[in-house]
Amino acid sequence: MATVTAIEWTEETWNPVTGCSKVSAGCDNCYAEVMARRLHAMGAPGYDNGFQVTLLPERLTQPLRKKKPTRFFVNSMGDLFHEEVPSCFIDDVFEVIRQTPHHTYQILTKRAYRLPLYFGSQPLPPNVWLGVTVEDRKSGMPRIEHLRQVNATVRFLSVEPLLQDLGDIDLSGIHWVIVGGESGPNARPMNQEWVLAIKEQCDRFGSAFFFKQWGTWGVDKVKRHKKANGRLLLGQTYMNYPL
Repeated sequence: MATVTAIEWTEETWNPVTGCSKVSAGCDNCYAEVMARRLHAMGAPGYDNGFQVTLLPERLTQPLRKKKPTRFFVNSMGDLFHEEVPSCFIDDVFEVIRQTPHHTYQILTKRAYRLPLYFGSQPLPPNVWLGVTVEDRKSGMPRIEHLRQVNATVRFLSVEPLLQDLGDIDLSGIHWVIVGGESGPNARPMNQEWVLAIKEQCDRFGSAFFFKQWGTWGVDKVKRHKKANGRLLLGQTYMNYPL
């Protein structure tokens, strides 16, 4: 069944696909890979192949059984637009999305180049929020233009883990920006100045800004458990949604 999650910007996760492969620096310390290994060791359903890309058609009907309007993060344990996920299976996922207009689906990918190709022949359902990961300038920033080519109710950026100063960002047509630092024993630190620069640009473009966490490294550059570092920025909690 779909799973209640601690991810601050969603309500439940739905994983009709599990597994992924690394494509950029943001993947170096992938939380989903670590979790998949644990689930594999525990014999959990859906993780027989560890973190290899695996299609799970038996999970497609899970949102159909949920009557209460729910915000689903699709594929928290993989990437729906991974090269090994065929378009026909993506079609099946979107058929369920169309059958459940009372739910909201948040889809995030690092394979942004597939977005205009896939949605060039079909419209995106209005109950989908579509996003790309932007962790740095080299790999992350080019994904924004691919996203902008798709007509979506909400286009969002997951700037997590934020690995460097992104500089000037064209946020035209971007409705929501999530920013967060990296967690885990090998986490890379995030500078407050990088976050503030993004927030200022969100304010200028009218994009909602959501500060998720500092992660393992606090604003004071001290390494500790992420819960101890909290999610305050300038003494406030910024958790704005686009709608």
